[in-house]
Amino acid sequence: MLDVFKITGPAFLVIAIGFAAVRSGLFDKSETRILGKFAINIALPAMLLKALTERPFGEIMNVGYLSAYTLGSLAAFTAGIGFARFVQKKTLQTSVVHGMGMSLSNSGFIGYPIVLQVVGPAAGIALALCFLVENLLIVPLTLALAESGGGDGKKLHRVVIETFTRLGKNPLIIAIVAGFSLALLGVRLPAPVARSIDMLSLAAAGVALFVIGGTLVGIKVRGMRRDIAQIVAGKLVLHPLFVFIALALLPPLDPTLRVAAIAFACMPMASIFPIIAQRFGQEELPAASLMAATISAFFSVSAVIWMLQPA
Repeated sequence: MLDVFKITGPAFLVIAIGFAAVRSGLFDKSETRILGKFAINIALPAMLLKALTERPFGEIMNVGYLSAYTLGSLAAFTAGIGFARFVQKKTLQTSVVHGMGMSLSNSGFIGYPIVLQVVGPAAGIALALCFLVENLLIVPLTLALAESGGGDGKKLHRVVIETFTRLGKNPLIIAIVAGFSLALLGVRLPAPVARSIDMLSLAAAGVALFVIGGTLVGIKVRGMRRDIAQIVAGKLVLHPLFVFIALALLPPLDPTLRVAAIAFACMPMASIFPIIAQRFGQEELPAASLMAATISAFFSVSAVIWMLQPA
């Protein structure tokens, strides 16, 4: 177990440093947003492009991984909605927000730095496939269902168009499409370009973790304990469990990618969770759940990685 803490410990220590830097006034919270923009728009796309262009297309377009992660994520999403809607009798919009919180991992900012240490370079390939599921399925589905719960069909039509229009301009999606295209064509990047991208990609992990720590400052975890516990348990326990079950039911997957899929699924929810929920007048519960899940993840992620280690 000590070896596992050597993997997860540094990542969560950088998160703690980011939190302390903002809490002490060394950085303003608004300044971490600038670092976040650099990470999400420059460093992470560079890392994805690097990972996707270093391997043949047949190796990176892994249908088994996509299928397992899609099924596991949809199962967690559906379970979250179903429990909130039919057991707790919440509105459809609130239920959809619960489902999103239980199925949308923080794959880039927290997942990648940790999974990279567990499985090595294959983490970049796995991250790209996770991003496809999250950005092309879970987020659009969340927005569409939540808008339909608001009873505005015209608005729903617009939001679907706007969502996919924004995705087409998203640097992460552009990097994934470019990387898959270059891999399919067998094109390697020129050495100077590859080195520049490599330099940018090296900044992805540290900056992303620092930003997560800074964003946690000021979030209050009070009240709503039952709902917070439900969402956090769904994300940290049910999501990886459903992915594990999907992997068991589907044809055997490469052991490295199998570990990566479960590891990405056990990460806390994405930092955009409260931002999207705010659109439907629900920011407080998602923000508190994000805070609780990120703190709890140190222990749950360490436990999952320990269980995934070969005997």
